Amino acid sequence: MAPQQNAGAGAEAELPEYAGHYLLESHLGSGGMGVVHLARSTSGMQLAVKVVHAEFARDPEFRGRFRQEVGAARRVSGAFTAPVVDADPEAERPWMATLFIPGPTLSEQVKRNGPMERAQLRRLMAGLAEALRDIHRVGVVHRDLKPSNVLLAEDGPKVIDFGISRPKDSELRTETGKLIGTPPFMAPEQFRRPREVGPAADIFALGSVMVHAATGRGPFDSDSPYVVAYQVVHDEPDLTGVPENLAPLIVRCLAKEPEDRPTPDELMRELRSVAASYDTQAFIPTQRTAQEPPAPEADAEAAADAEATPEPGPDSRVEEKAWRAPARRRGRLLALGVGSAALAVVAALGSVQLLAGADPTPERPASSRTTSAGFSGWSTPAPEEGTPLCSHGAGKVVCAQSGLFFALDPLDGRLLWRHPVEASQASGPPAVTDGLVHPWSGQGRRLEALDPATGKARWQRTVPAYDESATAGDTLLLTGADGRVTGVDGASGDTKWSRPVPGHQAPRFVSFAGDPLAYTTTTSVDGASTRVTALDPATGDVRWDARLKGTLELAGTSSDGSVFLVSNEGIYSDAQAVVRYSPADRTSRRVPLSLPLPQAHGTVRGNVVYLVGGDGKLIAVDMAARRQLWTLETTVLRTSSPVSDGRHVYVTAPDGRLLAVDARDGRLVGQTPPRLGANSDRVAADLPEPVLAGGRVYAAAPDGTVFAVDTLDPSAW
Repeated sequence: MAPQQNAGAGAEAELPEYAGHYLLESHLGSGGMGVVHLARSTSGMQLAVKVVHAEFARDPEFRGRFRQEVGAARRVSGAFTAPVVDADPEAERPWMATLFIPGPTLSEQVKRNGPMERAQLRRLMAGLAEALRDIHRVGVVHRDLKPSNVLLAEDGPKVIDFGISRPKDSELRTETGKLIGTPPFMAPEQFRRPREVGPAADIFALGSVMVHAATGRGPFDSDSPYVVAYQVVHDEPDLTGVPENLAPLIVRCLAKEPEDRPTPDELMRELRSVAASYDTQAFIPTQRTAQEPPAPEADAEAAADAEATPEPGPDSRVEEKAWRAPARRRGRLLALGVGSAALAVVAALGSVQLLAGADPTPERPASSRTTSAGFSGWSTPAPEEGTPLCSHGAGKVVCAQSGLFFALDPLDGRLLWRHPVEASQASGPPAVTDGLVHPWSGQGRRLEALDPATGKARWQRTVPAYDESATAGDTLLLTGADGRVTGVDGASGDTKWSRPVPGHQAPRFVSFAGDPLAYTTTTSVDGASTRVTALDPATGDVRWDARLKGTLELAGTSSDGSVFLVSNEGIYSDAQAVVRYSPADRTSRRVPLSLPLPQAHGTVRGNVVYLVGGDGKLIAVDMAARRQLWTLETTVLRTSSPVSDGRHVYVTAPDGRLLAVDARDGRLVGQTPPRLGANSDRVAADLPEPVLAGGRVYAAAPDGTVFAVDTLDPSAW
């Protein structure tokens, strides 16, 4: 079948017959960014190929983001998404090919057959939660989850179309009459603070998608996208028609504040309580074709399920707005009228005022005790709810929570000061450079430096918008949307230098303790090689640059300048080996792992690399001896990244425990009690790694406490 004319944005010539080696057979659909075709490989395999609209192909910024997103899409396992088979972001018309998945989209299914039954809704929500868990744990945020981006395959829902990012995602705008993004399925922060959108935005979208699946409409409805934007930010969702057993969970997904929404793990756990066991029947889907919409199809198993489950009575579905979103923790916006003010929601909802200065009033810690080393271990409740993110510097333990930075005395845990900030600024551990504390999020326009003794501002600067940030030595590294990197002096806030980094479209830097350099990596589109660049943060000069084989992620460095990387291979991007690269003689050493390690995170101590996987397995690899030293099954399915002082390896668990493992033989030698607190049913998306300083370990827990123990005798914890 000849390719059809483009129905997407902009006037274009007839679309190409081929994308790479793939014959474009028929038209599957189109969107604001490109056209999706049913294609076939030389061997006959069916693929879905998205070809970018010509107008965006001419945009260098879009091409850069497209490269980055293709790489991110490759990192997702493919179990709950359409796996990326091939892509060419350098083509005249960039394209990406994914495995073709038969089955209708959720949008098509609801349009043809009406709202889903309760049992189907449970399976859909569980499948989407699993998909988001898979996507988020590799650092990807979908940002546009909606019914047309959910395929109903026989083995469960598949999330698609996150491989292409929007060319401009900092504001809601139109492109040839189409909105970039879908307002009824966008989270409030996507209108208020679009550069600071995180995984919680996908949870909000999941809640909106579930309302659509249950009712045929969204939780916020209007003919005007601007009115919808206003409703998303200010109004309560309309859940009329949503089954009452799912409504409370969907309400939590639709919370206005990101921190009030459940994580994918929590959703799956709570869905198990909704149904004693997961139903195993397949979705209804008929085959999705290019020429005809899917036809309804009888489902015997669905009928059996309906017989086993009593038909909902008049009160089984919410007939009025009985369910209300949780109370917001803090007011951020003044009430606006619909109309011109609704436009302001889109254009300027991100503007919030910085709160007042620090409160230096000290508070006593909750508890303390004397350890075998003579150090009084302590546990202090944080000023606000949530797990704090902490670091150590300038003689203080400095921590971040939503809307707040604070400092603790490392000896006894006393609260020394607190400094309110915009909630978006407290999304990561504080950076400490030149003896100053920097409360930043990694995205934004504002920089600030605090006096570690009082928490008061030493200097404040407004800088060009940046998407990524890092600290290296006494320099703050800011990466803009155009890929340009700016080095800012941590002591004064003055700009040292600003330039692009050759070979990296959107460099994201990391640095390691004791190493004066900053590092960034970019993996090739086919995953065959990774470019590693070492930068002098003080001058912006490239110290060395190398292209290494495989898909690699930085793990750490050693005192001789060697760089250690984890090699992720296969369809699930599991860690398969550890690579040591020596820039002095430009040689590489590769040590394979005994078994693949999923979602691996690592740290380096000397010549030993310690890796922990998403399955809780902890391993040690001696790169000098070229062998794996030991393996420990921690029985914790997910932990923080590891840290090590050479004697022990430390990780935190989701229940707040701090685990200590003997670095020599892999024995578990100590652990603290769980610290789950009142919200024991919540599971954090990311676990804060422990902080090592002065022979002590500082850690944070889900109950909102920060605690400290000595490293001498973990068995006494």
